[in-house]
Amino acid sequence: MKSTTEFEEIYTGYWEKLYVFSFKMTQDRELAQNIVQDVFIDFWERRNETKILSVESYLFRAVKNQVYKYYRNNRFDKSIPEEKFENYLIENISSVDDELLDKLYSLLDKLPEKRKEILMMYKIQEMDIDQIAAQLNISKQTVKNQITSALKQLRAEIKDMDFNTVMLLFFLLTFL
Repeated sequence: MKSTTEFEEIYTGYWEKLYVFSFKMTQDRELAQNIVQDVFIDFWERRNETKILSVESYLFRAVKNQVYKYYRNNRFDKSIPEEKFENYLIENISSVDDELLDKLYSLLDKLPEKRKEILMMYKIQEMDIDQIAAQLNISKQTVKNQITSALKQLRAEIKDMDFNTVMLLFFLLTFL
């Protein structure tokens, strides 16, 4: 992007689409507006740093990432113990139906206990591999292997589900 005119054209052409997209994800008008504004501010500030092949893809991905970041940082209290996570999720994500949550927990329950624990530490508590290894007194390679195996097992379990269910589970797992 070489000029303010080009930025204004992009802003005018995409603002409403991005707002609608953000609102569908957040169901909060003010939050959706703030997210889109933040994305455009970042887009402008990084205009000379990044090489963007598709402006549309870049902007929509940026909005999606900002929404996820918001929910990760503001909706989920990272101090909640793992055993209370299920109740917390149900109470705080009212738009997710019980059947879908049951599928998610069913998938997680199929994981071996240690593998599930490591995945939860990695995804929910956002601990890095070094932290998990130190806390569980295991090697970093074991942690990596367990995370890889858990994700591989989850992917295998969802391969026969319909597309909408898979997408909703992916959305939920993104918050994990």
